[in-house]
Amino acid sequence: MYNRFVLCPSLEAYETARGRLHGALALLLEGVAWRLGLRETPPPAEGTDGEVRAYLLALEAHHRLGRDDREGAARLLEEAARCVEEISPVFAARLYAERGGLEGGLAGPGPWAVPFYRRSLDLFADTAFEQAQAEVWLQLGAAYQTEAQGRRELLLEAIRAYQEALKVLRPERDPEPYVLAQMNLGLCYLVLPMSEEGARLRPAIAVQALREAQKWADKETHPQLWASATLNLANALQQLPSAHPEQNLWEAVALYEEVLAVRRKEEDPLGFARVLANQGNALAHLGLFAQAVPRLEEARGLFEELGEVEGARAVETVLAEIQALRQGRGLAKGGRSDGAV
Repeated sequence: MYNRFVLCPSLEAYETARGRLHGALALLLEGVAWRLGLRETPPPAEGTDGEVRAYLLALEAHHRLGRDDREGAARLLEEAARCVEEISPVFAARLYAERGGLEGGLAGPGPWAVPFYRRSLDLFADTAFEQAQAEVWLQLGAAYQTEAQGRRELLLEAIRAYQEALKVLRPERDPEPYVLAQMNLGLCYLVLPMSEEGARLRPAIAVQALREAQKWADKETHPQLWASATLNLANALQQLPSAHPEQNLWEAVALYEEVLAVRRKEEDPLGFARVLANQGNALAHLGLFAQAVPRLEEARGLFEELGEVEGARAVETVLAEIQALRQGRGLAKGGRSDGAV
């Protein structure tokens, strides 16, 4: 009866099964019914143990999340994971990974999620669940990257985590996590301190990863991810040391134009302003001042309207440099607005 209800859930099947099932199966039935909206609350976990208890605790955690009780949900997920570490390590691994995912909302960016992801990976080790492991590696990389704030040791941990994820992820099968891993890998390489031998290769490695992310990002199915991948590639091209800087700048201008074609100023004025500013900056470095200035002025106006003082100031710096060039005084170094806005 339980299997029949899971395969073909309906109110009628639920009522029939309720009258015939007892013990653990009855509790599991009620849990599935709650997930399907056939009852208002999940069944209680009191008096249960093992996998059944872990499952019911996880259901209660999700219920609390729906009521914005993230701390209560976190405690329940951790308890659920401990219940099954010995008897069902894969189940425990998934619960620890979910527990780690709650940390960002509990305490803000920081290292607190790392132990949960590490424990999850330990439990997944030597199992056949490679894709599940890859997803946890991706989450671990994001945790390190968020905490890094330019610190080399944490950025290297993030890079290693993304590389582990990419050993398994395939763009045709896992397009969204694959794009995220490649994009975040590229961003880590871009900000990794350039103080050791081989550092000059890192921007090129970063752009290679960002190109791969942009290649596989689908504008139709994941428009926000596509926009992020495209913008990050365009920004990186402006920074890339190259024997052909004009070619990179032209490519960046074209990529910004693609984003501007789909990003509406009314829906995201700040994001729109940033793209305009970065495109205007690239055009300025190409010497196309007549095209650059209107974009930069529009971006500055939007920044001022939104109270984005630093963004407006960065654009004003580029406009002043253009004016200096037009008056024959030369362009100051370091006038890019890609990082500033």
